[in-house]
Amino acid sequence: MAKKRAKQFSINVQPLRTKDDIDDMKVTLRHMNMGDRNQLLFLIGINTGLRCSDIVCLKVETAKQDTPIIREIKTGKMRQVSFVGLRTRIQEYIQETGLSDDDWLFPSRKGNSHITRNGVYRFLSVAAEQLGRNDIGTHTMRKTYGYWFYKKFGDVRSLMVDFGHASQEITLHYIGITQDEVLSKKQQLLIGL
Repeated sequence: MAKKRAKQFSINVQPLRTKDDIDDMKVTLRHMNMGDRNQLLFLIGINTGLRCSDIVCLKVETAKQDTPIIREIKTGKMRQVSFVGLRTRIQEYIQETGLSDDDWLFPSRKGNSHITRNGVYRFLSVAAEQLGRNDIGTHTMRKTYGYWFYKKFGDVRSLMVDFGHASQEITLHYIGITQDEVLSKKQQLLIGL
């Protein structure tokens, strides 16, 4: 019975496929309570492909590194990420919030811990509702990273390795490369004409 309930309430989480969608999400998050924290968390998610559970556990000292190696909570595997493109945003956030190296990068408003994965889901859900969307969840950030990585480089193999997926097909399905997009590309391909 619990399995039926889970399926009944599950949503089809999608990546943000346009720059306008990403900008809309950034603006919406920025204007929420804890907007600086929420927007930076979102930016780290879409620029690193880390799972939400790994992002919320980041310490300030880790975020100050250009290319830290992080042990993934779900898999226990080591994964190197790059914060180089986010360096200025991270430094501004740390300075504005007065966080020290041993603090959580994304502290909770309650207690001395970090924001939870459920807390991230809640603020993303509120933002999604304000944007009139029903396909946003915590995996949206990771899927968005994968989608844009693939669009820019066309390198599904590297992305598959980065995500730790068993096949390229799993990766393509995960990032939302749909049959419609493949068909659109086929229709644009004119060889010898």
